[in-house]
Amino acid sequence: MGPRGVGAIYANQDGRFEVLALVTNPVQAARLLRRTSARWAVIVRDTLRPDGQPFVVGSVWTNEDYLIRPARTVYAPAA
Repeated sequence: MGPRGVGAIYANQDGRFEVLALVTNPVQAARLLRRTSARWAVIVRDTLRPDGQPFVVGSVWTNEDYLIRPARTVYAPAA
């Protein structure tokens, strides 16, 4: 997965992608990717395409990928 948390934007030779969701449940990831060995999946949208539709990826983070914007950090409200 690398730094691909929700809200992150990363790029590689295939495009520039915004992470919309991170699926860490192996059963759901396997169903989404149609691979029984899947343990996680990332739902992304290509931000370089005006008509970019969300799609699922299961590829690992490599040295070909680079982070443009880190994932959003969610903080709990202060008491």
